[in-house]
Amino acid sequence: MITYNAIDIEQPQIVPAATTAWLRCVAKNYGKRIGDIAYVFVSDEEILRINREFIGHDYYTDHIGFDRSAHDILSGDIYISLDTVRTNAELFGRPYEEELHRVIAHGLLHLCGITDKTPDERLVMEDAENRALALLTT
Repeated sequence: MITYNAIDIEQPQIVPAATTAWLRCVAKNYGKRIGDIAYVFVSDEEILRINREFIGHDYYTDHIGFDRSAHDILSGDIYISLDTVRTNAELFGRPYEEELHRVIAHGLLHLCGITDKTPDERLVMEDAENRALALLTT
């Protein structure tokens, strides 16, 4: 089951059933199944608090994920800063909804095992994000 909640910010205008169906399709492409995933939409201040408290980093980010996956079942909590998503959409010249779906997919792709710490890994992640977004529009 995938849930969508908001803390200290208005819930984004996504269609939960359609978003869940899309994410199930993305997961299936990696041989994975959806377990319990919570998407939590937050403000920049909340993502900074989470980053400081749980990761030990003192900066804003668009998302933070806590992976509880086991074998081929994806589970975890994915916090997304809608403030940073909006800022990044403007910075990269993308529509807000596209950037939001990119970050939603990005969180799931991390649960699938894709990392993005090195430049080469970031290229793999970007390609995976683009393939995931293409599934959303088909």
